Amino acid sequence: IILRRNEVWNMEEQTLHILNECSSGCKMAIHSMQQILEYVENEKLEQVIMAAERKHKEIAARTAKALTSYGEKGKKPGAAAETFAWLTTEMKMLIRDDSSQIAKIMTNGCNMGIQSIMEVLNENPEADRESKNIAGDLVKAEEHFADELKAFL
Repeated sequence: IILRRNEVWNMEEQTLHILNECSSGCKMAIHSMQQILEYVENEKLEQVIMAAERKHKEIAARTAKALTSYGEKGKKPGAAAETFAWLTTEMKMLIRDDSSQIAKIMTNGCNMGIQSIMEVLNENPEADRESKNIAGDLVKAEEHFADELKAFL
């Protein structure tokens, strides 16, 4: 049991917190990848992004299945965060729309995703193994994607 803001969070609540963060993170990542694909001209970069999108969709499906077992539907990214991310991407692409810029935007997204998931994992040590495994797989997917993007920086 962990204390947070004068509350006691049990294993189920910690598990749901991790799963909801994974759900939101996957949705945000997939949305960002779909948005950026319209600017991609490099075929190899397009393949890298599409492979990452498929991996995130797989993790999103596993997360949704786990949430369903708790009677939950999952968390959507906040409207403000989604709008800010969209506007930021559009503005950066207006200034410079090459493969390097795309790789920078996607790498920054990976880093934010890793930080977010790791923070939630560390705050919820009593969560069940499945949710921790899903979160770990999401972190690995983000790390792999960021590594592949280095070739385009």
